[in-house]
Amino acid sequence: MHDIWNPWHGCIKKSEGCDNCYMYFMDRMRDKDGSVIYRTGSGFDYPLHTDRNGNYKVKSGEMIRVCMTSDFFLEQADEWRPEAWEIMRERRDVIFFLLTKRPERVADCLPKDWGEGWENIFFNVTAENQKRADERIPILLSLPFRHKGVMCAPFIGRVSIRKYLETGQIEQVLCDGENYDGARPCDFEWVKLLRSECEDNNVKFTFCGTGRRFIKDGRMYRIEGNGVQSNQAYRSGMSFAGKPLHFELYDRWGLPIDEEERYVPHFRERCMTCGMRPSCNGCSDCGRCEHPEKQ
Repeated sequence: MHDIWNPWHGCIKKSEGCDNCYMYFMDRMRDKDGSVIYRTGSGFDYPLHTDRNGNYKVKSGEMIRVCMTSDFFLEQADEWRPEAWEIMRERRDVIFFLLTKRPERVADCLPKDWGEGWENIFFNVTAENQKRADERIPILLSLPFRHKGVMCAPFIGRVSIRKYLETGQIEQVLCDGENYDGARPCDFEWVKLLRSECEDNNVKFTFCGTGRRFIKDGRMYRIEGNGVQSNQAYRSGMSFAGKPLHFELYDRWGLPIDEEERYVPHFRERCMTCGMRPSCNGCSDCGRCEHPEKQ
């Protein structure tokens, strides 16, 4: 996917949300061990890659999700992180979405000139249940980031975050059910609670998918396939636009980039009923829609 940057791969399980980790599952399918952590090769500096004309492949204004097969603040990646920060500093025209289950490590892992935070960094913590929400979100709120969000995924327990939303610091909440081996149920009542709390505080809320086991009106549904799960999330009508997110971005000369000069996501027909679309980077034009055999 064109919106993912994995400078390193592999992770150490941290909490109950990691029990059925998709990265471990995918690595196991390739006879690999997901706990083996390594710096990626040519993908390490992916945001700096250019095309044959010398233009960046990642366009100004795109949002790139970082370390989706690891954790950016993993202790084993401490030696590589400074170089990754430098890449993000160089691409001040790109938004970098950071997600962690280790917010307690963050303060000691920031660049020395961090100050109140960089405008192009969107910092998020995972809150898979109430215990982890109450453990991680207070740390999130205490850290010097200009943009903050919460991701309830895999959504495996009821979560109320109203008191945290009322601080005005959280700009976005995402939630998604669990997939792969051993998927635990996601209850629609949990989704509705989160949505109502976000709506009351005008915070953007995206219901990305139901997961494989979804409870609605007390009945368990088995929903196979990510496409079906995201479609069901879309059809629920739970996502809420909230206050628009805005990031001050700058070109290589330090000049501000106006909204009309930024990348605008575009979508194909199949994307129109996807639950993730409100928070998606858009189609990468990879051609797989026209060639299903490549998927």
